[in-house]
Amino acid sequence: MRTLVVVRTLKIGGMERVAVSLAEAFAGEGHESHLLYFKSRPDEIRPAHPGVKVHQFDITSAMRKSVGGLLTETLARLSNALFSKTYFLIAGRKGGKLFSDKLQELEKQYGRFDRIVFRGIGTFEIVWSFNDQRALHVLENNVSESGGPGWLYTRKIKALLDGKNLVTVSTGVAQKVPLLADQYGFTYKSLSTITNPIPIGQIRQKMLEKDERIPDTPFLLNVARLVPQKNHRLLLEAYAKAGTELPLYILGTGRLRDELQQYAEDLGIGPNVHFVGQTENPYPWMKAATLFVLSSRVEGLGIVLVEALACGTPVVSVDCPGGVRDIMKGPLEDYLCPMSPEDLANTINATLEAGGYDIDERWLTEFEPQCVAQQFLYNSDCDAPRSQGIDQ
Repeated sequence: MRTLVVVRTLKIGGMERVAVSLAEAFAGEGHESHLLYFKSRPDEIRPAHPGVKVHQFDITSAMRKSVGGLLTETLARLSNALFSKTYFLIAGRKGGKLFSDKLQELEKQYGRFDRIVFRGIGTFEIVWSFNDQRALHVLENNVSESGGPGWLYTRKIKALLDGKNLVTVSTGVAQKVPLLADQYGFTYKSLSTITNPIPIGQIRQKMLEKDERIPDTPFLLNVARLVPQKNHRLLLEAYAKAGTELPLYILGTGRLRDELQQYAEDLGIGPNVHFVGQTENPYPWMKAATLFVLSSRVEGLGIVLVEALACGTPVVSVDCPGGVRDIMKGPLEDYLCPMSPEDLANTINATLEAGGYDIDERWLTEFEPQCVAQQFLYNSDCDAPRSQGIDQ
């Protein structure tokens, strides 16, 4: 089969890594795999699999050069100035036509695509008017139930989701979609849940790379953007209450860094909390950590939990809306706690006192890329082979 994965950018981020992993999974299963992205950014990630054909389509530039495109973009920007986040309503109608033209161009060169996968609302809002029975639109996170004037938000939701084949990355996200459909009066063509592909084998290769910044003594780890959704204030409060002597290392960048560093000082834990910044390869850190901690307010899935488990490191997590329960189930449910500093502190301490726990390879099977690829192509489950053992 011939597949096309579409993503907004290839910047270093969770959704972007997932898009690349899915394209690699299609190639790994012997399909002709293509990956298309719209916007170029510094420090882009690239597929490791040589079989993935990568295309950039600068849709903003294409719009400005198209007939009537410059006027469309000007109107879209004026609309956005009056009503926040409405740029895509005007620009996306033209963007869908431009994407359709680009698709025809690619199909003249390579042949007809059998499956087209758009990853994330930020991707398909740019081309929302494009709709095709071959296209699957993946919701990576819960869709907000409010956002601006009612009539306008209804229009936005319908533009994005009406008549589309929707895929959610977790059951938590899927449960919200019918409620949204009733609330905003749209009808989706289909709805399914397919988890994110996580390349366990690649992760276990990358976790063996050296990083001189990693301490050689036990430590706690969090890997996340420094934004409100990741709830680092709760993490810092829980760490302060836990009273552990193990230092806390936080990998990631974001606009809250200065604020969070000051908050750590205010809590009296500043010397023990280390903000490492952006790290292209977090897996050696995950392998070296004693415990991985997730404190997010919401997670579409929470793939960092699976990545840490693949590196052989126990995880604990708050029970946030979204998909963490798709990961933290069975025996792992014991390490899921209410979203409060006290409960997270208690769970951290209990896990440390127990010396962590053994990781069962079967917890990772459903996230294997070959399994996920089959579901995207054939809408069928599979029994993916177990990964190789962990090198410690």
